[in-house]
Amino acid sequence: MADVNTLSTKTGGPAPRHRVVIIGSGFGGLFGTKALRHADVDVTVIARTTHHLFQPLLYQVATGILSEGEIAPSTREVLAKQKNARVVLGEVTDIDLEHRLVKHHLLGRETVTPYDSLIVAAGAGQSYFGNDRFAEFAPGMKSIDDALELRGRIFGAFELAELAAAKGEPVDHLLTFVVVGAGPTGVEMAGQIAELSRHTLKRDFRAINSKQARVILIDAAGQVLPPFGKKLGAKTKAALENLGVEVQLGAMVSDVDERGLVVRDKDGTERRIEAVTKIWAAGVQASSLGQTLAEQSGASIDRAGRIGVNPDLTLPGYPEVFVVGDMIALNNLPGVAQVAIQGAKYAAKEIKGRLNGKPQQRPFKYFDKGNLATISRFDAVAAIGKLRLSGFIAWLIWLGVHLIYLTGFKNQVTALLHWTVTFLSNDRSQRTATEQQIFARQALKRLPRGASELVSDPGHFEERRAELEATAAEEARLTDSGERGRVAPERV
Repeated sequence: MADVNTLSTKTGGPAPRHRVVIIGSGFGGLFGTKALRHADVDVTVIARTTHHLFQPLLYQVATGILSEGEIAPSTREVLAKQKNARVVLGEVTDIDLEHRLVKHHLLGRETVTPYDSLIVAAGAGQSYFGNDRFAEFAPGMKSIDDALELRGRIFGAFELAELAAAKGEPVDHLLTFVVVGAGPTGVEMAGQIAELSRHTLKRDFRAINSKQARVILIDAAGQVLPPFGKKLGAKTKAALENLGVEVQLGAMVSDVDERGLVVRDKDGTERRIEAVTKIWAAGVQASSLGQTLAEQSGASIDRAGRIGVNPDLTLPGYPEVFVVGDMIALNNLPGVAQVAIQGAKYAAKEIKGRLNGKPQQRPFKYFDKGNLATISRFDAVAAIGKLRLSGFIAWLIWLGVHLIYLTGFKNQVTALLHWTVTFLSNDRSQRTATEQQIFARQALKRLPRGASELVSDPGHFEERRAELEATAAEEARLTDSGERGRVAPERV
């Protein structure tokens, strides 16, 4: 039976406070929760992870610059001082708009949480454009799990190449790294792998020359970084090529397997690239909750799963439901952190205004603070309004902006220290990789119920309680009587 969380009061007591449920602990979820810290409401944050992820720096976890903890602090820690907020771990599987209920699961256990106002900030995942089987061989860059798996694959490729080269076996397929997607994530990832191979690892191996690694950036579009404009796109392409990155534009991936991928060029010809390590940084797909909301409300939904919302970010026909961030299709808004942050703050302000009897706000208007992307050490591009910058100045802006938006002073300090070491010495401290990081994701997917298959039903623990208590009592008796290590009398 589902565990229904409700806010109850004693008979004759004060009425329960307005209940706000926020789905997601990303930029939208976290900033929306913080914006309600002084409101007379009870906030419940439901998220599938226990951390708030600073997604723009995932590529630095994958390439050994930062640790996962520096870009993904505990959500509970971040919100510990906000007394009107609580955090619930679980994956939301359904939203009942008519009865105002959110259903979420954790390891087979279902919980139902009621709401008076709802902010859906569930974000987006990687899109393989209908070829989801590619994910097995080309992980995306949307989660800590993705970044750690990629770290294992990247550093593991050099290790495998060292072993193969020592035996005289070919290593080209091991030392070829393909990044699919020439947006900011793809550009940053390709640049970092190039720097890693040409600088960080150049003295670490004996049988291979890491500087001979081949890094390929592929995109079906005709330029790098389309949102930055043609001028900055051309500069970025030139800078990547100076690093040794092969930029292949107008090339669409048609197939991916364990040892390589097939690319179709503009003229229709197909060619194969042998590469064990592939990184998918092309396309996003909004959370499936968008489809859930659309089916109940009749709202439109586009090919990327983004749902059409009203100008005030509410769901058509349901003014108590706000949808923010990557999930919405409104005025061609980009899928960037600032859209989620500003939208969540807008929704929180509207909720507070309604409770205080204030008039409705004007329609949501996004303030574009610009786009930033790094290429390599001391080199970045920035598009801020009509201003176009590249090189060291743009890199300093990138550094400052990312430091400001990292959550927590502790993470800001440690990230700055790691950046200082990496940028000045080319060294990287986060190079630990294990087989579990590489293969655990696929192993869990092969289980019919995922991780739930590995967890016993709560009732099983009661069956073992007496046995465990007896074992504990015997352990204590042996210690208190001094019998440990003593030869039994019948054996003397």
